[in-house]
Amino acid sequence: MNAKIALAAALAALAIAGCAKKEPVEAAQDAAADAAAAAGEAGDAAAAAGDAAMDATSDAVDAAGDAVDAAGDATAEAASDAATATGEAVEEAGEAIQEAPSN
Repeated sequence: MNAKIALAAALAALAIAGCAKKEPVEAAQDAAADAAAAAGEAGDAAAAAGDAAMDATSDAVDAAGDAVDAAGDATAEAASDAATATGEAVEEAGEAIQEAPSN
């Protein structure tokens, strides 16, 4: 963006230098028009940069949401697996106790 602003300023300076041979009022009008055009280009560049930043932020938020969803799914699956394993261990322990010889 700085390069575009520098280019616009250079073009404005060249336009002003080229206008020096013209009538003073006409030269001033041309210089003002060139400056306004350069400012418009700089504004467009700033708007494009803002849009890019918003897109990047939106993408980052989406990625973070996806990561949270994936972590939640993994946690739920791990908890389910742990509950199943605990249930099976309790069942096996109960069977072992029933099969153990009593004194």
